[in-house]
Amino acid sequence: MMVIASTLGTIYYNCIIAYSIYYLFASFQSPLPWSDCYEWSDENCSKIPKDLCNITSEDGKFVTVNTAWLNDNNKICPKPNIIPVPVQSPSEQYWDKVALRRSSGLDETGEVVWHLALCLLLSWILVGAALYKGIKSSGKVVYFTATFPYLVLLILLVRGATLEGAREGIEYYIGTQSNFSKLAEAEVWKDAAAQIFFSLSTTSGGLIALSSYNKFHNNCYTDSIIVCLTNCGTSVFAGFAIFSILGHISHVTGKPVSEVAQSGFGLAFIAYPEALSNLPVSPLWSVLFFFMLLTLGLDSVFATVETITTTLQDELPKYFKSKRIHMTAAACILFFLLGLPCITRAGIYWVKLIDHFCAGWMILFAAVLEIIGICYIYGGNRFIEDIEMMIGKKNWWFWLWWRACWFFISPCILIAILFWSLATFTSPSYGSVVYPNWATSIGWCMTAVCLIWIPVVAALKAIEANGSIWQRIRTACTPTADWGPYLECHRGDRYKHQQSPWDQKSCKFRETEVSVINDHNIWV
Repeated sequence: MMVIASTLGTIYYNCIIAYSIYYLFASFQSPLPWSDCYEWSDENCSKIPKDLCNITSEDGKFVTVNTAWLNDNNKICPKPNIIPVPVQSPSEQYWDKVALRRSSGLDETGEVVWHLALCLLLSWILVGAALYKGIKSSGKVVYFTATFPYLVLLILLVRGATLEGAREGIEYYIGTQSNFSKLAEAEVWKDAAAQIFFSLSTTSGGLIALSSYNKFHNNCYTDSIIVCLTNCGTSVFAGFAIFSILGHISHVTGKPVSEVAQSGFGLAFIAYPEALSNLPVSPLWSVLFFFMLLTLGLDSVFATVETITTTLQDELPKYFKSKRIHMTAAACILFFLLGLPCITRAGIYWVKLIDHFCAGWMILFAAVLEIIGICYIYGGNRFIEDIEMMIGKKNWWFWLWWRACWFFISPCILIAILFWSLATFTSPSYGSVVYPNWATSIGWCMTAVCLIWIPVVAALKAIEANGSIWQRIRTACTPTADWGPYLECHRGDRYKHQQSPWDQKSCKFRETEVSVINDHNIWV
């Protein structure tokens, strides 16, 4: 399940990295190509509103004038008399017409957008180069890709805080202008839960794959606390950097922050680029921003690809253990080819569809199943004892909060969000384009393909067991006889009666071997 989910996630997520690479290259122009309406735009493109206004002329007749006439004559149009005229900003039209060459919908696939195909190829080359030696090479690259975004965010925050109108943006982000009514929407809670799981690489296998390279007695408890706090703190910190600049654009354009701010792709590739294009030395800020997006995206792809390759190595060590470079190269080539439909003219719709179901619904379903499996099938208390084998014995009070979370709070919240989201489910959309029913069906099929292996494997394990139906189910829900730490010396008194299926070399020798040949000091 985790491998399939990671594969689908990698395919679409690297397309988003390709968008960032394209915008990064486009940022080396002055002025920025989306800073104004150029030859690629149409008559609906405008940097300022084109609203009309019904006014009464001097002879008592009703006439309709545009906002330019009102400005020239120092007049203000009463709100009831405003006739809105839909226009698109240059950044929005650049995103649709130049970057994506977006079609009218999923029914119009169109050709491959070749500048995005080249960017996608470059992104996979970068991933392959970073992962060709597995965790050894990617670990060194991550020192840069994980720390550089903090520098850029700090620069953007300082710059944004000095701009006029920044306060309004911060007030909208977290303050008196915040729209707390959004908390009553199930989609908001589903997206929030999915974002946490995705950013922490839980439920999709990334956390398990990377943590398997730790030493057995590494303090995973402390690491977990630090990672969770850092992850959430970074999101809050990034929000200040983003909304301070959006507040400035709201001040300049006279639009409310709610109209300037967008979510998802609109924020990263429409709203924020438009904001940056209005700053002095705009190419510099744009280069920094999109290079930051590139490094953030590569970090995520490193984890998902490592999940896939590590799983293949562990399941089929005879074929893949000594062929890390070949396996990584083959995976990158295969994923590049599978990603080509996502960079056609209808590609953004497929990216949105996969993101909606595989990075949303699938993660939520998997999270519920995993926490039920650990706490109520494997046993939460048994799981705590396993952790104590690695970090040392803790008192009962230490585990009280975690027992409450694992056994009650987390499953209840996740199940409530899941059923609430299902009850209020609506077909996904991209902008004004609502997905057809067949596309929604494909989305649910992708979710099912990822999750179906859980009951399938459970049924196979029960069939292979002996005894009555109840005995078979009980056997399938019980750890096997050789379950325990990878090395004999780590099994201690708890698993001393069980034999490891692996070679029983000394811990000192094996841990050295682990660091040399990329083996894993894991549980089996």
